[in-house]
Amino acid sequence: MKRTLGLAALAAALACGAANAQQVDVKIGVLSDMSSLYSDVGGPGSVAAAKLAIADFTKDHPNVKVDLVSGDHQNKPDIGSQIANQWYDVDHVDMIVDVPNSGVALAVSQVTASKNKVFVVSGAAASDLTGPKCNANTVHWTYDTWNLANGTGKALVKTGGDTWFFLTADYAFGHDLEKQASDEVTRSGGTIRGSVRHPLGTPDFSSFILQAQASKADVVAFANAGGDTVNAIKQAADFDVGANQKIVALIFDLQGVPALGLKTAQGLLALNGWYWDMNDQTRAWSKRYQERHPKKMMPNHMQAGVYSAVLHYLKAVDKVDSSTDGKVVVAAMKSMPTDDPVFGKGTIREDGRHMHPMYLLQVKSPAESKSEWDVFKIAATIPAEKAFRPLAEGGCPLVKKN
Repeated sequence: MKRTLGLAALAAALACGAANAQQVDVKIGVLSDMSSLYSDVGGPGSVAAAKLAIADFTKDHPNVKVDLVSGDHQNKPDIGSQIANQWYDVDHVDMIVDVPNSGVALAVSQVTASKNKVFVVSGAAASDLTGPKCNANTVHWTYDTWNLANGTGKALVKTGGDTWFFLTADYAFGHDLEKQASDEVTRSGGTIRGSVRHPLGTPDFSSFILQAQASKADVVAFANAGGDTVNAIKQAADFDVGANQKIVALIFDLQGVPALGLKTAQGLLALNGWYWDMNDQTRAWSKRYQERHPKKMMPNHMQAGVYSAVLHYLKAVDKVDSSTDGKVVVAAMKSMPTDDPVFGKGTIREDGRHMHPMYLLQVKSPAESKSEWDVFKIAATIPAEKAFRPLAEGGCPLVKKN
């Protein structure tokens, strides 16, 4: 009888403690391209990833109440800044995530720092976010122009790609990617024959491709992304560029393969931070994600990055018991190792760079593929300490100089 009363008292105390636990309110905004050339690599898929992270976290943390909003930056920095200001000042958003467009991401990073909120970048690549333009409120999660350019550039020069010509998207991301790749090519002993820049979302690449052919460079490198990369590769195939020159996409993601078709894409190399078919854990998570995706797509590494980033952010909010002070929350994010069923274990450096391995993926041939999303095989794994720019070389003002 006494034991029964003791158990009842313990249950009552636990219930009382749970009832008295302080509720923490959090509001997250997924800012992405919802309607244009990056909508499949981010967009609704990134929203689905954020929702999945929130569901997984709040299941075990009922005291944390999370609201989610989403917006379309239309690949315009001014619109992205307007949405960020509206969210922070009027709608009480605490954290913005995703933002596939480096020009928009750099603008939102500045707004975030001025409002002392939190910005976690998964979709944009500009390495300046952890370099000269880093701040204490921004974390860069999945990949960046430095590791894309260095990994691909070094590998191709070693295999005979001595001369390069760039076809580059004419905005911050493309400029940065071309510069990083050019620097690595020349460091590795190669030379740059020239470059041409195209408007974002251009439908006709023929004049740019003809200039690339005329350069007679060993490598024609596409420093663009999303729909621009897909269209450029398709049109390069029409001009039979691959017959005499190597075609390289410096950024290429999962959704690009079905858009091109395996026959056209087979053999292409891509550096990604993650792939859905890596192990049982990533496959199980990806199946859950696919069920929630509006188009039933599998996740790419940027969308997986949204899940991983949101989950770690919420852990930090729970640790400090508040979402109001962005610098405090980001400091907590940096103090804790990252660990989730997607990216596994990692860390966040003082410059805001999330450290994890990168994977050199190669597109399978039609004969090798077993299903629609079975498109890559892992050609090499680059450990975290070699995958990203050394801390001392980035120029981030947050990094203490020895």
